[in-house]
Amino acid sequence: MTRAILRIATRASRLALWQAQFVADRLHAINPDLGVQLVHITTTGDQVASAPLNGLGGVGVFTREIQLAVLDDRADVAVHSLKDLPTVPVPGIQLAGVPLRASAWDALVMPSRSTQPQKELRDLPRAARVGTGSLRRRAQILHVRPDLRFLEVRGNVDTRLRTLDEGSYDALVLAEAGLDRLGLADRVSARLMPPDVFPAVGQGALGLECRSDDQWTAELLAQLTDIPTFAAVRAERQVLNRLRAGCHAPVGVAVMIDADAMSLEAVVLSRDGRQRLYARHSGQLAEPLALGETVADDLLRQGAAPLIEEAAVS
Repeated sequence: MTRAILRIATRASRLALWQAQFVADRLHAINPDLGVQLVHITTTGDQVASAPLNGLGGVGVFTREIQLAVLDDRADVAVHSLKDLPTVPVPGIQLAGVPLRASAWDALVMPSRSTQPQKELRDLPRAARVGTGSLRRRAQILHVRPDLRFLEVRGNVDTRLRTLDEGSYDALVLAEAGLDRLGLADRVSARLMPPDVFPAVGQGALGLECRSDDQWTAELLAQLTDIPTFAAVRAERQVLNRLRAGCHAPVGVAVMIDADAMSLEAVVLSRDGRQRLYARHSGQLAEPLALGETVADDLLRQGAAPLIEEAAVS
């Protein structure tokens, strides 16, 4: 069954709207006769923008209502930042498309008034105030710089940058992909990369969902999929699923792809960053789930489960 108009459910933040419009433009490019309508959805995470994510139930606070709009037939497609999408499947919903990934790295952002905008993580002053609501980021940075102080930060990217520039923080940690997409790449002071900081599962990638029985839309979204990206995020998400960890757990991953081969690294940390487990394995691009399970099982043998449980209840 073809459609004259495809409805895309999205959050109403500037970054979410950029992502949804990017998908709409790609869909229109492959099907010029298709009309695309954006359906704005307010999520739990948007409604309580000042509360820590773990206080809101954490997992799914930016995705549940968008998925519900698709299930209720208010929309045909859901566009998510894949790092926010839980790994537990939602009945009636399928992940049908994953476009080419943007940067997966985190970025250190200094105030605009800073006279040294190119600071590295190790160059921050002792006891500097770092804004991030991510346990994954905090734990990994503490492993490198245990002296730093961390403050919660919520709100959209523009709000976070404004509070940084007003002096509430000495530095922020944000996803480089989001800054790039909003034309704010010049705010990146330094990339935070392995071995110091591993990105979140799915970071930099978009996840496109539709109803499980909507074959026409699924085939359309599949045309936007970048196969290596889809393989990489499936391996990463399998690590998280096997560890029984939520998308806000202190788990970081990184994937390298070389032709038909793929290597996957992952870390699990304690909340305070003192304990750090690491695993790396290689496999075939065509078997991402097997590679994800191998890496997760290695971490579990090292004792990852208690660290994840501790993070979930603290």
